[in-house]
Amino acid sequence: MSGKRSARGGAKQAELLAAQQAPEGLDDAELALSSDEEYESGEEDSELGLSGSGSDAEDSEEEEENGRPRSSGVDREIENAALAYMAAVQKRQQRGQASGSGSDSEEEDERESDADEEPAAAARGGGGGELAAGSEGRDEEEGEEDEDEERPQHDDPASDSSEDERAPRNTVGQVPLEWYQDEEHIGYDVEGHKLEKRGRRDRLERHISKQDSLAKEMRTVYDEYNDEEIELSKEEMRMIQRIRQGQFPHVEVNPFEPEVDWFTRDVEVMPLSAAPEPKRRFIPSKWEEKKVVKLVRALRKGWIKREQEPEKPAAYLLWEDDGRTADKTATGLTYIPAPKLKLPGHEESYNPPAEYLPTEEEKNAAQLLDEEERPQFVPTAYDSLRRVPAYASFIKERFERCLDLYLCPRTRRKRLIIEDPEVLVPKLPKPKDLQPFPVSLAVRYSGHIKAVRSLSPDPTGQWLLSGSDDGSVRLWEVRTGRCMRTWQLEEPVACVAWCPSSQLSLAAAACGKRLFLLPTGTGNEEQEAATEAALQQALAASGSSGSGSIEEGQLVSWQRWQGGGSGSGSGSGSSDGVVVLHRFPLKYVTWHGRGDYFATVAPTGNTQAVLVHQLSKGASQNPFRKNRGRVVRVLFHPAKPFFFVATQQNVRVYNLAKQALARKLVAGSGVITSMALHPSGDHLIVGSEDKRLCWFDLDLSTKPYRSLRYHQYAVRGTAFHRSYPLFASASDDATVHIFHGMVYSDLMTNPLIVPVKILRGHEMVDFQGCLDVAFHPTQPWAFTAGADASINLYVNP
Repeated sequence: MSGKRSARGGAKQAELLAAQQAPEGLDDAELALSSDEEYESGEEDSELGLSGSGSDAEDSEEEEENGRPRSSGVDREIENAALAYMAAVQKRQQRGQASGSGSDSEEEDERESDADEEPAAAARGGGGGELAAGSEGRDEEEGEEDEDEERPQHDDPASDSSEDERAPRNTVGQVPLEWYQDEEHIGYDVEGHKLEKRGRRDRLERHISKQDSLAKEMRTVYDEYNDEEIELSKEEMRMIQRIRQGQFPHVEVNPFEPEVDWFTRDVEVMPLSAAPEPKRRFIPSKWEEKKVVKLVRALRKGWIKREQEPEKPAAYLLWEDDGRTADKTATGLTYIPAPKLKLPGHEESYNPPAEYLPTEEEKNAAQLLDEEERPQFVPTAYDSLRRVPAYASFIKERFERCLDLYLCPRTRRKRLIIEDPEVLVPKLPKPKDLQPFPVSLAVRYSGHIKAVRSLSPDPTGQWLLSGSDDGSVRLWEVRTGRCMRTWQLEEPVACVAWCPSSQLSLAAAACGKRLFLLPTGTGNEEQEAATEAALQQALAASGSSGSGSIEEGQLVSWQRWQGGGSGSGSGSGSSDGVVVLHRFPLKYVTWHGRGDYFATVAPTGNTQAVLVHQLSKGASQNPFRKNRGRVVRVLFHPAKPFFFVATQQNVRVYNLAKQALARKLVAGSGVITSMALHPSGDHLIVGSEDKRLCWFDLDLSTKPYRSLRYHQYAVRGTAFHRSYPLFASASDDATVHIFHGMVYSDLMTNPLIVPVKILRGHEMVDFQGCLDVAFHPTQPWAFTAGADASINLYVNP
């Protein structure tokens, strides 16, 4: 490949020398054909697999057809080759004598020798030998593979920083090339020889060359100053592309170098000059001495007084911010400047411009408006200021302004600027630090076929009582989930409640207009005997006739119930129960803490909505002659003679000893659905249909201390744990929320309420989810009853 390039370059140089030393007898047409063109034509023939003789024969035939002699082309080639060879030898001798031996002259000799060999080879192969064409084609095929590797070995006039590495051939300097437009040369080289004009190829030749080698022509540029065509390398093409894209030419340049902090933040005081300190700087100034003497004299005579520290007041406001006292006047009120009046505009002029005057339609429309929405001032035009009447609303307006100033609040509210919003979020402990509380589902009690409305565990925590819409009351063993006994009551059971007395094994169930007192049979012999005796005593004391109806003048009727129950266990053969007949349907029943009194709620009972019954005497009484609102829940205080009555809107607390209303709690929410009392009796939670759970501190206020709204649907059940600081709420969204509610004995410390867990295990049926929730009396467990006829037990891990 290198031989091919050197031959081509030598052919070009030979052509130039031949053109310079050509005899006058030769025509311009004969010198037009260069050896380079012949070489390229021969190269194309070799690539096509044609021999030199064949191509010459075809050329001769074409010349005969055009009327030119055949042998003229061969003679011209031989003559041009000979002249080029002679000129090259002569020039090499001259340069060798002038420059001597050196690395540069040796390289030039090598290039000239290669150039001499090429015309000779062209002359030998001009007759059409197949050897020359074949060798050229073979050299070209072998050279195509190593073209990129061998290219850096030769001087590339357009390679990296060519202007810096090699000087230009033309040494005329920075002169306009128009000076040489009429000359045959373009300048002079280093040795003073004229540089003959080659001229740029015309467009036709460039187009033909472009079709032959598109990649080469795309990288070829014409240097007008040196009168030569330069082929750019691949790296230079990439450099041009980077420049056109607005990038740095060289890849090695990193535009994002790490910043070097040349300057520091510390201010270094530097002198304006490095001259040494003058001697006068070490001599005390007499003017400064006079100034100091004057100040000392003024201090001694008391003309200048030192600043004294402000005395601390002997008394201060204990319950008031001291910083706010400075804003108050002598009367104790905060000074607030009066707002400024609005300045009059063009519309309040006695003769305003026409665009400010309303039309008749606008005046009529203003009269139809309300007095509050009607504009206070209507622009009017007068001819002169003397025609302007007195302002009709002057006294009224001044009076209203003075009234506003008199009623203005005298407390200035300062807006708090809080940069970090997380400061407003209360710092609550993590749920894992508040264990134990129910977390995972342990037991599922299955047996009911309709929604379970109520749950009640016994005081020992071994048994669980449930009431359902299928008209049955079931007794479950807590740890095994086994149904021990079932009572069929024929109507949907609204509520069940286990008697809290440890001496009785008795439960109450509200079903329609009847209240059933059922002996559960879960106690020992003494408890069973005491339960039987208590029921017999109640029937005997009530004096009922057993007719199955309420007699006139009676509130309720106590009667024996012989329905019994079916099931297995120790209580399967126990005695019958007692039924208390009411006049209105019952919805709720609750026991007193001692187990002797219990109360029932009939929301539609009007004056007989709340009845209190005593088991030992078999008596019933109506404590309220009139109920203000529909009663939904009642509760007994665990230690004090207080009775809580919840209507749909508020909760009333009655003192049974004084027979008077103690307080009225305003929930401020929707219809109340459930209520639970803390074991201490000082806190109350109320659930409502507007998804809220309100916590009342009875010693603090009649309004909720906290209002929690975490559920998506109405709250149906609430419960407090007897021993653990836990409370829960059940909702129609089929979830139960467990809260940590710590109540402190210190009255100055507020209760700590933290949500810790959401229990999910029920499904919504007809827009009803979880209907009731109850805690285990001794363990941190929770029982939930759902509309999907299932009962779940959640335990702590």
